[in-house]
Amino acid sequence: MSAKFGPAGNPDAFPYKSSVDAPRWLREIGLDCYEYQCGKGVNVGEATARKLGQAAIEAGISLSLHAPYFINLANPDPESLRKTTGYILSACQAADWMGANRVVVHTGALMKRTRREALDIALRSMGEILKVWEGEGYSHIALCPETMGKIGQLGDLAEVLELCGLDQRLIPCVDFGHLYARTLGALTGPEACRTMLDDMEKALGPQRARTFHSHFSQIEFTPAGGEKCHRTFDDNGGFGPDPAPLMAEVARRGWEPTFICESAGTQDKDALTMKDLYLKAQ
Repeated sequence: MSAKFGPAGNPDAFPYKSSVDAPRWLREIGLDCYEYQCGKGVNVGEATARKLGQAAIEAGISLSLHAPYFINLANPDPESLRKTTGYILSACQAADWMGANRVVVHTGALMKRTRREALDIALRSMGEILKVWEGEGYSHIALCPETMGKIGQLGDLAEVLELCGLDQRLIPCVDFGHLYARTLGALTGPEACRTMLDDMEKALGPQRARTFHSHFSQIEFTPAGGEKCHRTFDDNGGFGPDPAPLMAEVARRGWEPTFICESAGTQDKDALTMKDLYLKAQ
């Protein structure tokens, strides 16, 4: 077993028109996984999803799916919770069709509340969603609450780990670029990586921590708000975080996470760079 590396959606270099061809192409270039993007809504049909799933099986590519961006676990309004639940269920339905075993979900905005108030609302919301998720027969698909990049959003590492404490089947989606941006560049380098992974192991236990889900890209941020935009590894401008210390630390621990690269158009190239760093550190 080893860590898996792949792109979020199709990069600029993707040579085909349909995502059904993505698994074969990813195998050919040396990547291991693929995250299907439903950020603007779950619009994939059953037939296409099943074709993608079959192509992934044939190519040996593992699949995950990003649920719609509209999800806000921290909104206490009953109608908002109903919509959020619907977005998550529709994402799980598509994931089930294609055989994806993880669905990434955003945590939401503070909405002028304290971080503690927002997190308490999100914990209640996630608890209700888990009841429906299990009742609808989707508990074989892990929900992955994501760390967020803007300072005004819920979803620093501690908050996501607390959400994952609700159920052993929840797996954090740790976006290291987002954590770097929301801390204004503080979370990068070997010591920061060791601390973050230690915190994950303490909260999740060794087995769940070693197979965590992750997004990674270099991020441009602003001092006022945090995340501004995703960059690429080739961009000149001193953007971070540096992937090398994280790859080295994950390899040193023998962990086997899934790394989904969200670079702006070069997800394939940068995912391969990360994989090479990881393999050289083993």
